[in-house]
Amino acid sequence: MNAGLHELPLVFFTILAQSAVGAWLVFTFVLLNTKNEKSRAYIHKVMFVILAFLGVGFIASITHLGSPMRAFNSLNRVGESMMSNEILSGAIFFSLAGFYWLVALTGKMPVVLGNLWRITTALVGVVFMYVMNQVYHIVSVPTWDTSLTSWSFYLTVALGGLALAYALLIPNKHREYSLNFVPSLFAISLLFAAIVAVYQGFGLPHIHSAIQNAADLVSDYAVMTSIRLCLLAIAAYLLFCTGNRELLGCAVVLTLVAEGIGRVLFYGLHMTLGMTIGS
Repeated sequence: MNAGLHELPLVFFTILAQSAVGAWLVFTFVLLNTKNEKSRAYIHKVMFVILAFLGVGFIASITHLGSPMRAFNSLNRVGESMMSNEILSGAIFFSLAGFYWLVALTGKMPVVLGNLWRITTALVGVVFMYVMNQVYHIVSVPTWDTSLTSWSFYLTVALGGLALAYALLIPNKHREYSLNFVPSLFAISLLFAAIVAVYQGFGLPHIHSAIQNAADLVSDYAVMTSIRLCLLAIAAYLLFCTGNRELLGCAVVLTLVAEGIGRVLFYGLHMTLGMTIGS
């Protein structure tokens, strides 16, 4: 696992951005079914947390690049480089979400315009997630250039987004919406996360080069994956079974830590092609 710790800025960026987009999708759905003005005002107020996640994530990504100027320079290849596309789509999503929040907070956002704005922002967020996933489909990195990368990234959108949205929306005293779909979706996502992790674990020994085996890059893969899945299970229990709203924040933290462990393992699996043989 230590091999992936040097990419902590990217771990923070991807996990926080994915969770924020997932939460925005849930918020968009909920607001479409919310008419009570007090309830809408509460939702718009806590929406700031989603923006905070995005902000911290982008700050982390800038530290990875070394300076803000490099972030601007990376936009020079929009349309040609997935990294440039990722930064552009992420910046557009952040801007749309931020402007919506500022206007909605005043209570002067027309309902129809607000619905269109949120849906448009959600679609941009989906594009952002797709491009972020594509950044890591590198032919010369056989441990990343696989459908398991896509599954892992999109499952983080689901797990992180559902946990964050549920923790923010449940305390609403004026809520008229139902979040009964969230526990089931979280459980299904957790099941798929376990399947993907186990499948990947069995496949790593079959990816190797003349001097290196992928399984050796993360020798503690099984242990750390077990810890990750246990943390997600505990988070699910705190979110949906205890009925204690004071523990909702702890559940979100546990979910983020769990997905962070998975992402550190992911970066630890970086192995260039060279003389690599995949079988």
